[in-house]
Amino acid sequence: MKVLNRSLVVLGAGWLGAALCREAEFQGWQVEGTRTQANKMHSWSRQLVLTENGTLAHSISLHDAYWVCAIPPRARHVDSSYLETLEQVLLLAKKMSAAGFLLCSTTGVYSTENGEYDEQGKLADKANRRVDILRTAEEMVLNAGGKVVRLAGLQGPDREPGRFVVGKTLSSSANGRVNMVHRGDVVTAINTVIAQWQDAADIYNVCYPAHPTRQAFYQYHCEKLGNEMPNFASSKEESRIIKAERITELGFAYHHPIVNESELG
Repeated sequence: MKVLNRSLVVLGAGWLGAALCREAEFQGWQVEGTRTQANKMHSWSRQLVLTENGTLAHSISLHDAYWVCAIPPRARHVDSSYLETLEQVLLLAKKMSAAGFLLCSTTGVYSTENGEYDEQGKLADKANRRVDILRTAEEMVLNAGGKVVRLAGLQGPDREPGRFVVGKTLSSSANGRVNMVHRGDVVTAINTVIAQWQDAADIYNVCYPAHPTRQAFYQYHCEKLGNEMPNFASSKEESRIIKAERITELGFAYHHPIVNESELG
């Protein structure tokens, strides 16, 4: 990251957020990463939690930092307080003179219809509660002058796709196309946007450019682990493709293939 202000606040230092913190620390940045309870194992760990009265309890201390929100929205949970937390966090970031605020969103905001979806693609209907939460979060951040990265399905260390589908029957089609990205590429993509904050666009998709079928994708990952393949609800041809070339205009390149394409046969 080549910016003058080398400090970073990561909200939600979980599987993705902690990787961002570790990389920032490795690059010599001042970094603070939040959980609902601070982890004393990490010098950068801080607390951030929405209290019952709707205020934030936190131990963030970095002023003039870049902020990345990687808090899981838990949008399928009825008791999700994601939007309330985000509202308070945006106010706190402004109070602490944040240099920029970046939201980690998802390509799940796009329509489920077949087609190709770049950053101007058709969005899913807000009548769906999960989509409503995701889209509202994006609007809140964009209206506050922030930026958004829409992430495809995540894989990487401890999220090996072949481990979680063993013996299952998936509701999707075997011939549907996957939209996935490795955590290592996501970390680099986020760093790239921060490094070029003033010139960067407001919204970027982050998705590996290869889109094998679900059958081929899971076969590769299950065989790698010696695990049983899942079953699929249908074999209908489906092609919903997330296009993520815009971010390459910042000099970013994908370096973590989601499968070994030479082995797909």
